Amino acid sequence: MSLDIPFDNSYARLPERFYTALDPTPVADPGLIAFNHDLAATLGFDSRAVPDATLAALFSGNEVPGGALPLAQVYAGHQFGQWNPQLGDGRAILLGEVVGTDGTRRDIQLKGSGRTPYSRMGDGRAWLGPVLREYVMSEAMHALGIPTTRALAAVTTGERVLRETVLPGAVFTRVAQSHIRVGTFQFFASRGDIEGLKALTAHTIARHYPEAAGPRDLIEGMMARQARLIALWMSVGFIHGVMNTDNCQIAGETIDYGPCAFMDRYHPETVFSSIDQFGRYAYVNQPQIAHWNIAQFASALIPMMEDADAAVAAFTEAINGFPALYEAEWLRAFAAKLGIAEPLEGDRALIEDLLSHMAETGADFTNTFADLEAADLPDGWHTRWQVRAPDPALMARTNPRVIPRLHRIEQAITAGVAGDLAPFHELLRVTARPFDLAEADRAYTAPPKPEERVERTFCGT
Repeated sequence: MSLDIPFDNSYARLPERFYTALDPTPVADPGLIAFNHDLAATLGFDSRAVPDATLAALFSGNEVPGGALPLAQVYAGHQFGQWNPQLGDGRAILLGEVVGTDGTRRDIQLKGSGRTPYSRMGDGRAWLGPVLREYVMSEAMHALGIPTTRALAAVTTGERVLRETVLPGAVFTRVAQSHIRVGTFQFFASRGDIEGLKALTAHTIARHYPEAAGPRDLIEGMMARQARLIALWMSVGFIHGVMNTDNCQIAGETIDYGPCAFMDRYHPETVFSSIDQFGRYAYVNQPQIAHWNIAQFASALIPMMEDADAAVAAFTEAINGFPALYEAEWLRAFAAKLGIAEPLEGDRALIEDLLSHMAETGADFTNTFADLEAADLPDGWHTRWQVRAPDPALMARTNPRVIPRLHRIEQAITAGVAGDLAPFHELLRVTARPFDLAEADRAYTAPPKPEERVERTFCGT
């Protein structure tokens, strides 16, 4: 049985300099690890009766589904603050887009699908570890109610890839509202390609911000989504790890799960990424980096404006509103964790006092919020909190009992490389219901033992 995917490929209708059209590189022996049938149904196609071998062939790149127009997108970006004039999909192929049953247009993209003109020195492949990580993390974030790209499929390739050692290869299928990034705009702006910049802006407004009357509205819409997104990250102790402008998606979803992690012990300066040597993307810095990325987005729009000086003034006024916008989202997100649906400005001190104590004691971030009544907190804090008449039901649907803890992900990857995918599937199952944990799964709430702690994460490329 074949798979009928209702592609409608709007990005492929943009000028050819936006991408390179090419097919994915076939793999030796594809095997299905996991497939998200519920997501496929939302995308508008029925996959449940399709044999695993067919799904593996389609989502490894060995077969190109009918209606797909495979391409690799070009973009640029600031990486750890340093300008790189050309990046692009070095190991990814956009198969195409679908308009789902919910009316939302989404990309279907293969990651690890072979070399492209943007690969530079890379091999265009992915190894199993990052594929398992992204599958778990993206689906866990979705279950937490945080805007994110999604996982459609994971496939082994029957090939080996060389990193620090020889590792099993895999391909990941990512679903996103789009793969348009701040770096996509920067690419055209840096080349003085005004027509390209105008075409990209029109496409983005039509696709993601149809209510926007022009570039300033686009900036403000994107800024509002970023403020909410980063506040939600902070509220669950999530650290992205590599918030480069090429990893900042215009649609406002979490994208590119590389050296990311959820904190166990709370400290605002926490960094996991092995390549973030100076803590640029530490937990506490994420709001400021989002603001910086938005400023780069606004700057990239300036070249196409007829009156550059007026645009600079208008865009500056807009982006200067981000801190207040973010602070309001942060207060709303953390107040909800305390069971306060309508926060007052005075609740900020209550939240900050709690976080300060957690930092001083090294309290577990997730477990402290999941059981605030029993938490060992300073004298008087619980009394101040109870005055606000917290809503237990709001707390129960805001504070997860379980997250994909870093040591659990590493254990699943280690087992997967050894040929045992059961820990991956168990972790995927448990984190799919973060607010409704079965008693049998309570072990997943435990922080790592000292010998299980993972201090550093790696990009995976």
